Amino acid sequence: MITRARTGDEAAFGELVDPYRRELQFHCYRILGSLQDAEDMLQETLLAAWRGLEDFKGQASLRAWLYRIATNRCLNLLRDRGRRPPSLEPMVEPPEPTRRGEPIWLEPYPDVLLDGIPSTAPGPDTRYETREAVGLAFIAALQRLPPRQRVVLVLRDALGFSRAEVAAMLDATEASVKACLQRARATLDASHPAPSRESAPLPRSPRELDVIGLFIAALENGDVDGVVSLLTDDAWLTMPPEPYEYQGHTAIAAFLHHRAPLLGGHLRLVATRANGQPAFGCYLPDAQAKIVRGYGLMVLTLEGNLLSAITWFGERSLFPHFGLPRTIPE
Repeated sequence: MITRARTGDEAAFGELVDPYRRELQFHCYRILGSLQDAEDMLQETLLAAWRGLEDFKGQASLRAWLYRIATNRCLNLLRDRGRRPPSLEPMVEPPEPTRRGEPIWLEPYPDVLLDGIPSTAPGPDTRYETREAVGLAFIAALQRLPPRQRVVLVLRDALGFSRAEVAAMLDATEASVKACLQRARATLDASHPAPSRESAPLPRSPRELDVIGLFIAALENGDVDGVVSLLTDDAWLTMPPEPYEYQGHTAIAAFLHHRAPLLGGHLRLVATRANGQPAFGCYLPDAQAKIVRGYGLMVLTLEGNLLSAITWFGERSLFPHFGLPRTIPE
């Protein structure tokens, strides 16, 4: 197959790389935090692999070679663009937040694109279960690491590549990979304590659906107290890349009461899934027509029968990736 691909057989090349497309795109997303950037980097990776197939000598697996290309393309992008976010329009006098976080660029990832990605890592060195390693909290925590620490941690602890394989991918020494990984782990462990998997309901389980049903009813009816009653005591509401972060019933209630009159109507929710978690396309009534228009995306993190985090994304261009229409008849 490789011989045929090297002679310019595009079908043969497609058969070689198609099994890795989705996991490579998700790898780029983990590093970049952006679905749209990940799509671009996947295309750049495959183009570079097509043009450089003669350089593949078989000393590493084809999968490891593709990961090497993808990883370095992502690192180049991070160096070229610096750190986002771009300039933001300031929110209208938001309530005082619990804290002002460091702005990060982060987008949700559609569950439909996770289908077909291996659920187990290729080596014994993984540190994170698959469910945690796709979760929004883990991806957000990664974005706060320096780029090189980020990729080393993903390659070693989420994907299970050996230290020698990671060193080869990055043209680095094993000693430098080890030191980089230690720093990344220390930072991530301090900022991202492992969640209690026993308390998180299984995806689409009756327990999860019950919580989601109560949340939809409360939010669509403008019942702020009902929403707050579904939160854990230490729940967070965040809106990346906005720096404002609200924790606890009082702070989140104050924010929701502040925003309610600014919306011009109650939200209508359409269920989807992102990062292995319940998510919603959120719509608002159009004053000029009998439709509701896409307003943003919301992702929920569940803990037992309550919500431990609400993450809001105002990027409406993401709707098609989740199979969500931009408008819906009322």
